[in-house]
Amino acid sequence: MSDMNTAPPPRQTDRWLESGPSNMMAIYILYLAGFVIGVTPLIGVVMAYINRGKSEAWVETHYTWAIRTFWIGLLYSLIAVVLTILLIGFILFIAVAVWFIVRVVLGMQALNRNEPIRKPESWVI
Repeated sequence: MSDMNTAPPPRQTDRWLESGPSNMMAIYILYLAGFVIGVTPLIGVVMAYINRGKSEAWVETHYTWAIRTFWIGLLYSLIAVVLTILLIGFILFIAVAVWFIVRVVLGMQALNRNEPIRKPESWVI
């Protein structure tokens, strides 16, 4: 009878939803999935904004890196759209995709090594 009066243990949230390395890895994966499912980078940047400022300093560099990767990539993509009139934009789209993938992969590698991003506010790689 005493078992019926005890409350159930508190529900544990998934680690990837909580601020930290697992959450940051989920954001990087969402960014890469954007090449197949277009909306996932938007979900990733929202997650980065929500969890920014709630983690260790070295993980915070990854949040800054991810947020800037999203917005700078969007800016470069808009420039590529405008330049498609001159037929240069098509090449620029490929360059932006490569730039985006390289930044995400570098971020994932640093995250796996538990290292901060050295220059999280960089516009390049």
